[in-house]
Amino acid sequence: MNAESITEWLAAVGVPADILSIGAEADNSWCLVRDDTPDEDGGYCWEVFWREQGNRYDWARFTNEQVACHYLFGRLTWAQVVRGAVGLLPVTSA
Repeated sequence: MNAESITEWLAAVGVPADILSIGAEADNSWCLVRDDTPDEDGGYCWEVFWREQGNRYDWARFTNEQVACHYLFGRLTWAQVVRGAVGLLPVTSA
């Protein structure tokens, strides 16, 4: 999973696209953005946060794009589970 595919993965579990902003900051959205300042090893950091009224909330920073994407996916999928939108499939008798 990466920044290009995360939107599709989140859509598969019912996360509305209008609460996501991938690659740019946007109010009232969960944002996944790359910090364009290279670290001492020449790599880039990825940030995940909720943005509201220009402020960042629940901010997390990662040195790996895939880890940042999995963090965001897990966080938003858990929210779907808690609200009952995602859960166990019903057991059917054969």
